[in-house]
Amino acid sequence: MRCRGFDRKNVNSKILHNTPTPKITKSYLLGVLHDATERKYTFRISQKSEEYIKFLSRGIEELGYSAWTYREGKTREIYIVEFSKKLLENFSLESLEDKKDYIRGYFDSEGSVPKNFSSRYYVYFSQKNLKDLSMLRSYIFEIGLDCGRIHIPSRNVDPDYFRFYLIGESKYKFTSVVGSMHPNKSKRLRMKI
Repeated sequence: MRCRGFDRKNVNSKILHNTPTPKITKSYLLGVLHDATERKYTFRISQKSEEYIKFLSRGIEELGYSAWTYREGKTREIYIVEFSKKLLENFSLESLEDKKDYIRGYFDSEGSVPKNFSSRYYVYFSQKNLKDLSMLRSYIFEIGLDCGRIHIPSRNVDPDYFRFYLIGESKYKFTSVVGSMHPNKSKRLRMKI
């Protein structure tokens, strides 16, 4: 079923111009925290992409806070950025733009698209916290994209692991409406459009 008024060619031609400007906001960081560790005074985000960790660090500093980056261990390819919890103290999402930034951050930490470019294209979000994932899904509907139902991929593997997909043309609109600032995920999003 096609969404009324949707023209994929028109969206494709505008993607480079309408893709969100790479800028770290508090809303974006709040989304990224779904794959972070909370310590007494700091949040700690770990990733395999050193480029992404440095990008987060610069963005946090542009918001007026210090960020510490380091490699975890001598032989592991895991990079860390750590910053004060005060940065997000008493912060809440207010506007539709805040929610788009939050969704983008959530995607960059807990969302995915196929790594294999010849695979069928999909965009999904996954999380163990059902309430949290349900809230994200409601924000996605709020910005005008459609999602499938939340489901458990495999009760045998993990009965407390939840996922949902973007459906129909929304999986193609996602790049221009929300996008990604993660170097690997943004590349994969653009390759499939």
